[in-house]
Amino acid sequence: MDGRASAPTVPPLRQSCQLTDRTHRAATSPRTRRRARKTAAAVESPAAELSASPAALGAALRGDFPILHQTVNGRPLVYLDNGATSQKPEVVLHALDEYNRRYNSNVHRGVHYLAAKATTAYEEARDKVARLVNARSGREVVFTRNATEGINLVAQSWGNLHLRPGDEVLVSVAEHHSNLVPWQLACQRTGATLRHVPLTPDTQELDMQAFKQMLSSKTKVVALVAVSNMLGCILDTSYVAEEAHRVGARLLLDCCQSVPNMPVDVQAMGADWIVASAHKMSDVLEAMPPFMGGGEMIEHVGLDVSTYAPPPSRFEPGTPPIAEAIGMGAAAEYLGGLGLQAVRAYEEDIGRYLYERLSAVPGVTVYGPPPSRGRAALCSFNVKGLHATDVSTLLDHAGVAVRSGHHCTQPLHAYLGINASARASPYIYNTEEEIDTFIIELEESISFFRDA
Repeated sequence: MDGRASAPTVPPLRQSCQLTDRTHRAATSPRTRRRARKTAAAVESPAAELSASPAALGAALRGDFPILHQTVNGRPLVYLDNGATSQKPEVVLHALDEYNRRYNSNVHRGVHYLAAKATTAYEEARDKVARLVNARSGREVVFTRNATEGINLVAQSWGNLHLRPGDEVLVSVAEHHSNLVPWQLACQRTGATLRHVPLTPDTQELDMQAFKQMLSSKTKVVALVAVSNMLGCILDTSYVAEEAHRVGARLLLDCCQSVPNMPVDVQAMGADWIVASAHKMSDVLEAMPPFMGGGEMIEHVGLDVSTYAPPPSRFEPGTPPIAEAIGMGAAAEYLGGLGLQAVRAYEEDIGRYLYERLSAVPGVTVYGPPPSRGRAALCSFNVKGLHATDVSTLLDHAGVAVRSGHHCTQPLHAYLGINASARASPYIYNTEEEIDTFIIELEESISFFRDA
């Protein structure tokens, strides 16, 4: 998947879980020693143990991701920026390499061998993604360059056709810019009004009571983040779908932080569109006009008038992101083979560990709800008296990669009264030992600034 998600045909889980000298101190905590013993046993027989012990997953998968095995500034890399971009396993890299080396060709447009092979791989990828999210068929999956383009597609194609002055579009204060700016533009074009669901003051989740009160017959579309990339809060998507449809509104869900991280069943969700690094839509697609014009999306072209192909081709003009789609198909198969229930169980475990360790550091504020409320495996935080970028820069010198800035959520940061934050976001290949290393290096960074 792309920058807001990632991954491809399930390989054997490789047996690689070794602590480096740098993580020795981190590995000496009692909980880590217990976890390491459980992990060592799990790695001996990954297939059998993963279902029994979520803790086995991170250690068992590390060998599948070659980029993790390097040093940065003389230190072993600890990569905790998965909320922005997750890394690619060998099977994804292999799928991309095979396409570029062996059958690089445009799709749907040629009868020669390479074109046919590329077209088959491209369409098989669509079906793999459909299976991952339980879409009714691959025809519900539209490949776009990224999730941002997917949301713009809906905001322009559907929004231009249906929004009018007096209508309302309901988003939240926690939206990523890619699910906010397109709706701002849509409202400017159509005269509709943009409204914003606030957060609960105590747990910093989307306020569902306020959401329900804001819904009315004026509400034409609800566009909300399923999992916040800054707060980590998880939306009750079934409730939101039920309430949105009760007033006749369409529902778009930004699932960039959920499709790669937990089971997503688009049929059970009841959303009209979900957006991740590929784009799933329902029957509403048939009634939507093209987003962009050009080759591939047409049925017949005349000098004055053209007719358009049915979905999904209608929304994939020009040469599509072929290699990326094939890689995403491989990623979907990889994650499906692991089992997204196992992925979610592991992320709950390591996410809770990250939250507990980080919250215990003096002077640190962690944003979003506690794990008991349900949250994603990411923590945005600030250190009292220090700028997030300064903290992140010192961590990078120690080989620890975290994100700093506003994470494409400037309005949310303004709502919280801060101008930036740092964010640590583990994924399926991170371990508790790496979390311990991150905390050690964070404490040392804080001490460096305090003593300066």
